[in-house]
Amino acid sequence: MEIKYIFDNAKDLVDKEVNLNGWIRNHRPQKEFGFIDFSDGTCFKHLQIVYDNTLINFLDVSKLLVGSSISVEGTLVKSSGNQEHEVKAKSITILDSCPSDFPIQAKRHTKEFLRENAYLRARTNMFQAVFRVRSLAAQGIHKYFGDNGYIYFNAPIITASDCEGAGEMFQVTTLDLDKIARSGKVDYDKDFFGKLTGLTVSGQLEAETYALAFSKVYTFGPTFRAENSNTKTHMAEFWMIEPEIAFCDLFGLMDIEEEMLKYVIKYVMDNAADEIEFLDKFVENGLKEKLEKVVDSHFTRVTHEEVIKILKESNEKFEFTPEYGEDIAKEHEKYITEHFGGPVFIYNWPKDIKAFYMKQNDDGKTVGAVDLELPGVGELIGGSQREENYDKLVSRMKELGMNVDDMYWYVNLRKYGSCVHSGFGLGFERLIMYLTGMENIRDVIPYYRTPGNCEF
Repeated sequence: MEIKYIFDNAKDLVDKEVNLNGWIRNHRPQKEFGFIDFSDGTCFKHLQIVYDNTLINFLDVSKLLVGSSISVEGTLVKSSGNQEHEVKAKSITILDSCPSDFPIQAKRHTKEFLRENAYLRARTNMFQAVFRVRSLAAQGIHKYFGDNGYIYFNAPIITASDCEGAGEMFQVTTLDLDKIARSGKVDYDKDFFGKLTGLTVSGQLEAETYALAFSKVYTFGPTFRAENSNTKTHMAEFWMIEPEIAFCDLFGLMDIEEEMLKYVIKYVMDNAADEIEFLDKFVENGLKEKLEKVVDSHFTRVTHEEVIKILKESNEKFEFTPEYGEDIAKEHEKYITEHFGGPVFIYNWPKDIKAFYMKQNDDGKTVGAVDLELPGVGELIGGSQREENYDKLVSRMKELGMNVDDMYWYVNLRKYGSCVHSGFGLGFERLIMYLTGMENIRDVIPYYRTPGNCEF
């Protein structure tokens, strides 16, 4: 029987026998009785096991340490302590005792220590909460898109296309690297795929091809970036949600982004009340209120040019001076969300700082791009209306020195029944950081991949 089932059906199970398998999270043995804080991982709550010296193996049980796995048979009873119910044990079978050098003890550990022991950190309350929220957020995302008629599209992980043009892809090869090092020559014709290939940085381009067949698709999978960065918000391997929608312009895209984000946040709050309460208390005070405010907020929409004007007229002393035609810094994002008192869509960005596939506006200076800025986190979602005009897309690619022939399949979409279409990318781990209050992206993915870190 699972602990989740017991909590869900406690009224009907009082004074009835239950059988449980799980682990000791804390243990307070006394001379003639003891209390075990017990978890089987099926829900965030723990169940207290009470035992006494009538157990045949009382002495052995009383010596068990945190982390030991046990099987319990007993009766569910109403508790006179802090918890509502507890199990009075009739027998406890020791499945595997845990030694005293078990790294995860019943005390608070630093996040740095837990990262070093990432294969065990899921046994702590904090990471139980974080990864339950991650699981539920994924379920909420799939449910939102599924309920709204999207096709779930699996983008290839190995690709010859660099979506962002950043040149920060991990290379995939079967060539003999030692031989290449000796000769100084690389012949990609002899490689596995017959050309230079790498791990994808985005599934967007491939998703567009299916959007122009199904109207609405989304990807949700791993992406990779070979960026030598050790910040709190960057990793080499991360997950992305990338919907692509045909017959949808930039303003329709903003509607979808707002609706989806509010849906997922509410889904998590409705299904992870215990986890959110714990994270609010121990990770980010005010987390619940912050999330509720986003769900109830009006998302402001303002152009990039208007943002720069607001920043320039603010009389604030910024470290980086805001300029027309240039990107904005974190401090600018913070000011803008505070200025409008909530989430802000910034749209129509300067063409020269955005990707080649974005819709070129009639002014010749901007593209139909949009970033969603949230208070306290900055940019969470980036999207755009895609350029649907063949000649404009080809011209822009040539202007940037891109090889149009290598991407014939993407360009040809503009020849074969093109239409207005848009899409966005949402970094899943950044969303989980926002939902949990965790400040380091390494703490919201089971095993993080960063420069010099690929241990587990």
